[in-house]
Amino acid sequence: MRKFYLYKKKIVMDLQSRKIQFIQEFLKYANTNILDQFEEMLKLEREKEFEKEIEPMTLKEYELRVEKAIEDVRNNRVKTARKLKQEISTWK
Repeated sequence: MRKFYLYKKKIVMDLQSRKIQFIQEFLKYANTNILDQFEEMLKLEREKEFEKEIEPMTLKEYELRVEKAIEDVRNNRVKTARKLKQEISTWK
């Protein structure tokens, strides 16, 4: 558990409590400039997380996927968009 310091007073909080405390403080003191900075920070953090999830394929991996897709088409293991839409509409 991380320790959170507030006004030189040591307070140990769990993550949920820290979030609530932060939001309360943010709402109390935030202005347009601070909001702009946090929006930019969140945007950058989302982009970092997205980049972590993406791993580029090698040329060999790409070629294997293309070959498998062609094999699936030849063996009738594909669905048209219309067929898929019909199946989804029956789930409701």
